[in-house]
Amino acid sequence: MQAMVIIGLFGLVIAASLVVSPRRATIEGFFGGAGLDGRAPGLMMLVLSQVTTWIFARSLMNSAILGYFYGIWGTLAYAAYYASFLTGGFIVGRLRSGGARSVQDWLGDSFGAVGVACYNLVIGLRLLSEVFANLLVVGLIFAAALPEVGLAREGAILIVAALGLAYSAWGGLSAALRTDVLQMLVFLGVFAAAFLALVLSPGFDLGAVLTSQGTSGSWNGQVLLVVALLQVFSYPAHDPVMMDRGFLADPATTRRSFLHAFWISTLCIIGFGFFGIQAALVGAEYEGQLIGTWAGMFPPWLFVALLVSLLISALSTLDSALASAARLVVDELRFSPRTLGGGRAAMVVFMVLGTLLTLWDNQTLFDATAVSGTASMFLTPVLVVGLAMRREIALWAYVVAFGAAIFGAAAYFARASAWAAAILPEGHKYEQLLAICVVVLVVGFTAVLVGARRRT
Repeated sequence: MQAMVIIGLFGLVIAASLVVSPRRATIEGFFGGAGLDGRAPGLMMLVLSQVTTWIFARSLMNSAILGYFYGIWGTLAYAAYYASFLTGGFIVGRLRSGGARSVQDWLGDSFGAVGVACYNLVIGLRLLSEVFANLLVVGLIFAAALPEVGLAREGAILIVAALGLAYSAWGGLSAALRTDVLQMLVFLGVFAAAFLALVLSPGFDLGAVLTSQGTSGSWNGQVLLVVALLQVFSYPAHDPVMMDRGFLADPATTRRSFLHAFWISTLCIIGFGFFGIQAALVGAEYEGQLIGTWAGMFPPWLFVALLVSLLISALSTLDSALASAARLVVDELRFSPRTLGGGRAAMVVFMVLGTLLTLWDNQTLFDATAVSGTASMFLTPVLVVGLAMRREIALWAYVVAFGAAIFGAAAYFARASAWAAAILPEGHKYEQLLAICVVVLVVGFTAVLVGARRRT
């Protein structure tokens, strides 16, 4: 019965998304998000789109899982990444004040084709990781909801991928923006009901939640919080979904949208983390990435509400990731003509690759989103010195910072291998990640400061 309710509610959201998608696609709407009348998105649309594309399914799950293991510190560590809306707003403001139309535009002026190619490599991997990370959660949910169906996971992944691609490819960024509003409003309603049920339940103690140490102690959550603070300046710059939305409306509307997206998304992430913390406090066993745990903890309607909110967040991120992938391939890489057919072809390629990676079912894929944050850290010294301080940076310094970040990301991803274990300090993976981040920043800032000079 639960499975039928989940499928029914999610099906209604998908059907409604198809209904609100634009009936007619234009080039500017597909790649630039403009409406049929040519107008840029307003504040409400921009805020809801920013929020729903950043509180995607894997982020919600990560917040809850970190809360389960490391208590309130684990959830706060993940929530710290949402300060990216503040740093991202600053970056967009500086780029626009200098006349740049995108991050690639500024990098091209500063570092030429090499600089742009390095950046595009990182954001291409980021977009691919967003596709398969969300499809992974879809698979987990339907595998838990339909345990008696052998191919429930694979079938759900393929169906959601196909339906998400269908309306995304029809309207591009304009479709993503319009469906983001619908999906976010539904998500907020469903999640608010679930959250109120949690905090009003007899066994909930806010004081215990806010002081929880988790099942594994708070130390590693505190370490991850430091990692998040080290990555939070570069993190938004390597997310094309956020950066794309920084150039759609006028500067004042854009600035306000980033500020509102910050507090709304942060509250949602912390709130979802409470479900993981509560599971640890009541002594529930960790099962099925917490999905199995919640099934035994909460009444059926609350469990269904949690899963539906996760599915909505997955769907809302898929269309935005595909829209940014189309813009990357067509407008930045120029692998395809700036036509609807060219953009749709790019979406198909990214969705197929993401789906194949998801079906591969390699558990290390869960690390990919953390790895992309490490790879992006070459941008921190470049943006601080080049964009904020307005210094010229030598290309060799940019390449050194990029190389250090990519090597650090590879070392973390392959930390179980012999070569990575030989150079990484002993300790928990988050302690290793912190050491990597510090070294990457030291190498990057050293190279950039040595290679910097005042603009003539």
